[in-house]
Amino acid sequence: MTLQRRAPFGSSRWYRAGLAAVVVTGVLLSVSGSSARASTNTSPAQGARKSPVVATSDGAVQGLTTGSTTEFLGIPYAAPPVGPLRWEPPQPAATWSGVLAATQFAQNCAQPASPFGVASTSENCLYLNVYAPSGRTGAAAKLPVMVWIHGGALDWGESNDYDPAGLVAHGVVVVTINYRLGALGFLANAALASGPGGPSGDYGLMDQQAALRWVQSNIAHFGGDAGKVTLFGESAGGLSVLSQLASPGAKGLFSRAIVESGTYALTTTPLATAEAAGESFATAAGCADQSATCLRSLPVGAILAAQNPAGYDPNVDSDVLPESLGTAFATGAFNHMPVIDGTNGDERRLFVGLYQLAGSTVTAANYESTLASRFAITPAAAAVVALHYPLSAYPSAPLAYAAAWTDESFSCPALTLDQSLSKYVATYAYEFNDQNAPERYLAPVGFPYGAAHESEVQYLFSLSNTAFPGTLSSAQVKLASTMKTSWTNFAKGANPSSPGGAHWSRFTPTGEQMWSLDTPSPKVATTFATEHQCAFWSQQS
Repeated sequence: MTLQRRAPFGSSRWYRAGLAAVVVTGVLLSVSGSSARASTNTSPAQGARKSPVVATSDGAVQGLTTGSTTEFLGIPYAAPPVGPLRWEPPQPAATWSGVLAATQFAQNCAQPASPFGVASTSENCLYLNVYAPSGRTGAAAKLPVMVWIHGGALDWGESNDYDPAGLVAHGVVVVTINYRLGALGFLANAALASGPGGPSGDYGLMDQQAALRWVQSNIAHFGGDAGKVTLFGESAGGLSVLSQLASPGAKGLFSRAIVESGTYALTTTPLATAEAAGESFATAAGCADQSATCLRSLPVGAILAAQNPAGYDPNVDSDVLPESLGTAFATGAFNHMPVIDGTNGDERRLFVGLYQLAGSTVTAANYESTLASRFAITPAAAAVVALHYPLSAYPSAPLAYAAAWTDESFSCPALTLDQSLSKYVATYAYEFNDQNAPERYLAPVGFPYGAAHESEVQYLFSLSNTAFPGTLSSAQVKLASTMKTSWTNFAKGANPSSPGGAHWSRFTPTGEQMWSLDTPSPKVATTFATEHQCAFWSQQS
């Protein structure tokens, strides 16, 4: 039986709704009752010493060395997108004389207060940070480069939160970036198109490309090899990586890609749909005349107040994304390079927990109606889903619901992407499965979060906020070491395998081998499609 849907499955609207519920309703994430996330500390670490001066195409910079890592923080990669540059493609940064003290993070991009990023009204936010092994700067080093795109539903977040010292210790240079978010980064409106057929929307993706161009021009001075750039990101950052893989404008700017939990929106918003939403935004914000002049004169606060709380996605656009992501990967119309793609085994448990904390609890009595609402399907179709995810098979109704939602919106789209990519490029697939991964500061919800969305990030980075306060066990520290080694091996040689260690088999449409990242030891898994009922979900497409 094929489900009769009122709306397409796989809509990123449902991914964002979980986060939006938290922001809009003010859900308290902290056990102590505080919903305000601590601001990132930008003070230099104790014992830090000045680094050598490094030249860039815009001017000289000097960072700080702490331990075995040299950090260059707050380097501008594009001009502030303010005034007439608001909702325009990023322009070159201004040059400077003397030496820029690159010792503190710059402002993060404008966003409302949330548990996922520090509130800001600044549009002057197009900055990046470079982390290199101490003593390894200079063109002779030629170290692989990894450029990180943070998550946050394209609405929230900042580069500051991710300390990549553990990756840098493996002999790579890591770059973390800020990019325009929310309406300022992804609003599409015909009035904003720069000339006939010019881009409308996707400004945040254009920022990411500008940062990648900066890397190509400058990273050699920091010890990096511009010919070995790995673009990686999680959640909205993973979706951004996929968008850059499909974007003609990113061709030649990177040569490997790692996608973490980024496959939730493979059907890209059509331009007409995005521009219609942009017209509604303009009216709500006080620009009923739909003029670029009015839109560019709006206070940032007014934009944040009027933007869609359920968030934004990239949209199809003639310059940046010529076609939907799923179509591009299925037909081979993307920038060909090796790819690692993965998801977490229990992605949606985080969102189900957030909804429950916001007052929306899944029970046996409302299970089917919740499925119908979530997937925008008829009651009869929801009953079919419930037959595939019977309450009797799960400890609780929330876990049954989370399993169905995980499979529909993350796991099976990831499998579809792997099948498409593997026809054209070397593809490595994984599933993060540590059921005991430390979780955010969340009040108890009566079920374990398991390997939830975002929980793998703490195994790759030291996080400089309070999102994951738990301490990794010795077994988890070992898993984290394995993951760092695999990610950096991929950056070095386009293969995550280790000589004498973990061997990642390439994913093939027939073999469908995935690497299950779990304690006590990762292992190869071949039952992903069955475990996540992807044959069932493929029938609903």
